[in-house]
Formats: sequence, C-alpha cells, structure tokens
Amino acid sequence: MSPSLTIRPALPDDIAEISKLHARVFGPGRFARSAYRVREGKGHLSRFCLVACLGKTVIASIRTTEIAIGGKTGAVLLGPIAVDNEHRSLGLGSKLIAAALEAARNGGARLIVLVGDHPYYGRFGFKPVPMGQIVFPGPVNPQRILAYELAADALTEYRGLVVAEPPARKPT
Repeated sequence: MSPSLTIRPALPDDIAEISKLHARVFGPGRFARSAYRVREGKGHLSRFCLVACLGKTVIASIRTTEIAIGGKTGAVLLGPIAVDNEHRSLGLGSKLIAAALEAARNGGARLIVLVGDHPYYGRFGFKPVPMGQIVFPGPVNPQRILAYELAADALTEYRGLVVAEPPARKPT
C-alpha cells in the first residue's frame, strides 16, 4: 500500500525538513530571495504555512509571513513554494497555493502579496501591483510584485514598505 498524500499546517517539528527541501530546490542563493529578507529574524513559521506530505515525508511546502505594508497589518507574504523534484508532476504547487489562500482568508487576512511571475500566479487571481505602491527591502523587480485581494478593494488600503509582523504563534 502506498503512503497517502496530505496537506496540513506546518509544525515546528517540520522546520528541519522544510529547510532541507529549500536547500535542495533553491540552493545557496535562497537567502537572497525577498521572502527570506522580509522574514529575517522573525521565526520560521506563520499560522498559514503548509506542508504536503507523502506518508510522513515532507515533499513540498509553502511559506507565508504575516506582514505590515506601510504600517498597515492584515497582509500576508506568500512564498517561497518548494516542491521536491521527484514529485513535481503531482500539482502540489497549485494545491498548496489554493490551500494557503483559503487559510489566509479564513484567518482574517485582507491581502496576499508575493514576488513572482504573473503568467504563473495570474491563474490563481494574482494581479500586478501598481509601480511603487508596495516596496520590499532589498532589490526586487517592481514588475514582479503581485497581489491577491481576499477582501474587496483591499489593495487600495496598502502602500509602502513590507515588514514582517512578529509571529502569531510561538517563535521557532
């Protein structure tokens, strides 16, 4: 009997496996990614982080960070999304994105932002942010900043620098 696939909230015990997965998928350059820079020193998990497991083995993850934009809270930074190379054909990235959007909506978030490719993320409803409206620490191509509104017209409420909020759960 083959192990079952489950998507569940990430737990502190998953951090080591998520870190190994990120090292395999992204390599040493991963620490320069905007999501890592925003999250620096704020803990590894937010309440919306998810993992996909085959049996007990973590084969994919989606990281999220609760953020303030220009001092306004209620937003979430999505990413990175990592899928083990051996399991890329299972659609886990799409499943994790959909589950993370739903978790953030149910958790009261108003806006989700990410730095990514519109041709990929647009199919989930992400739209480009007007140039200069949302700014990340460090170098980020402003044309790659995308947003998904969980509340009507939420994007109009946010303007300024992205800063990680303190973790809602115990720091890890």
